[in-house]
Amino acid sequence: MNKNVIERFRLDGKKALVTGAGRGLGRAFAYALAEAGADIAIIDIIADNAEKVREEIRAKNRKAIALKADISSKDDIDRALARIDEEFGALDIAVNNAGIAIPIREAGKLTLDDWQKQMDVNLKGTFLCIQAEAEYMAPRKYGKIINIGSICGHIVWPDPQSLYSTSKAGIIHMTKCLAAEYIKHGIRINSISPGVTRIDGLFEEVIPIYLKTAPADRIGEPEDLQGALVYLASEASDFMVGQDLVIDGGYTIM
Repeated sequence: MNKNVIERFRLDGKKALVTGAGRGLGRAFAYALAEAGADIAIIDIIADNAEKVREEIRAKNRKAIALKADISSKDDIDRALARIDEEFGALDIAVNNAGIAIPIREAGKLTLDDWQKQMDVNLKGTFLCIQAEAEYMAPRKYGKIINIGSICGHIVWPDPQSLYSTSKAGIIHMTKCLAAEYIKHGIRINSISPGVTRIDGLFEEVIPIYLKTAPADRIGEPEDLQGALVYLASEASDFMVGQDLVIDGGYTIM
């Protein structure tokens, strides 16, 4: 018998990882996957944050492990995947959420170190994660990988933040490129591009700029992105390959 639509969104028995899951969007994404039935590997560069979210997920009666890793380090990523294999024996869903935004500055005031730091985490780190996750998933001929872009990967933000925007545009296009490669292994790679969302570390100066244009007349909350994440993680999205879901209160249509 075919599953009904709600059943097709369930993630019971699935094994997932979320990078940057110690706070903010990553924490909300880990919550969403756990509530849909998945066991979660909480990956964060700050071990205490990962451990706290692990306990919160366990309180939801889901299995969870906490792993410290810097996604710009291939060795760290490989160690995390090895531990996930040891604990879960499989990886069905990977959410590559970890990223940074350097302070907003004009291009002429940026340094090579600024460039390296931004690209090492957002672009190189996301690529290393996708590569490791997809190669691990490939023998099982199925998997879901969800990357986190940004509306800044689609538009030019009014304040100068060229490095962040370039890194996110790279993630969106990399999603398409690697989706085309890995679909032959049954792995669906897609991305989500949030608008301005209320999380720890949000640069407050972006809020009035956003509200001036966004027709929804409010900034986003992490919960606004959870439904899209569960959709992309579930079998309900099996025919979606290499797409970017923009969830921004309408900012980019204006």
